[in-house]
Amino acid sequence: MAFAAFSSTKSNGTSKPKKTGRVVIALLAPGLAYLGAFFLTPLIALIMVSLQAQDPYGGIGDYIPAFEINNYFLVITEYFPHMFRSFSYALIATILALLISYPLAYFIGVKARPYPLLQKLMLTLVIAPFFISFLLRTLAWKQIFSNESWIVTTLQDTGLLEADQYVVGTPFMVIFGLTYNFIPFMTLPLYTSLERLDTRYLEAGSDLYASPSKVFRKVTLPLSMPGIISGTLLTFIPIAGDYINASGDFLGSSSTAMLGNVIEANYLQINDYPSASALSVLLMGAILILVAGYVKKSGTEDLL
Repeated sequence: MAFAAFSSTKSNGTSKPKKTGRVVIALLAPGLAYLGAFFLTPLIALIMVSLQAQDPYGGIGDYIPAFEINNYFLVITEYFPHMFRSFSYALIATILALLISYPLAYFIGVKARPYPLLQKLMLTLVIAPFFISFLLRTLAWKQIFSNESWIVTTLQDTGLLEADQYVVGTPFMVIFGLTYNFIPFMTLPLYTSLERLDTRYLEAGSDLYASPSKVFRKVTLPLSMPGIISGTLLTFIPIAGDYINASGDFLGSSSTAMLGNVIEANYLQINDYPSASALSVLLMGAILILVAGYVKKSGTEDLL
């Protein structure tokens, strides 16, 4: 009887993990299938296209399957200035978004905490731009800073701009548009982090005769690092691949074209699919390396 009971217990103990494993697999299967169908498969197709070669018997836009690894070296050589410009603009716009969003998020999450109605109103104002088309917002800034606008004419009349100088089509305007359009992506993670901040830590720092700047550096800033890291990633990654703001039809010009503009032109105008695909793979790889290095340096526990 004892042996039978022991055997039954052992059998139940071994079958339970197997059953749990099957449940876990069943729960993960839809997500894995989704990633395989809509991420892994397109990524493999993109890499295969990036290695294609020009069909010697075809016309423009005719390519054949190959292993033309030289496509990557050619696009790096030809479009390196656009790569450098993309990541430079993304870095500057991300830093500007952080400098603008942090005080705003601090006010909403900490200072406005005793006033729920004010807090909700400010959050609504931050989210409100999402209810307007990205394209319309960008076109509105183009109209505001157009060559005939009162802003530009005033700058020209006061001598801050030469008579033949304008704002639209300059790096300043592109970075301005990128910063404006992606500020909510920085503000919301910062607000979420600062809203959970225990203000008793700030009071304790003041009671210990620490100056406000020291309390910020030693208490507020470290406790808000999860929001800073999340907001930085959510801002930098889409900015690096943006092609709307730098487009000549919006805030940029040919001299401010970013990597997204080059990819769009190669796909839709030049029909150079291997080059466009190679640039897309390089952009993803570069962002992945930069993000991995940033997260590792910042500490992965800050993302929890």
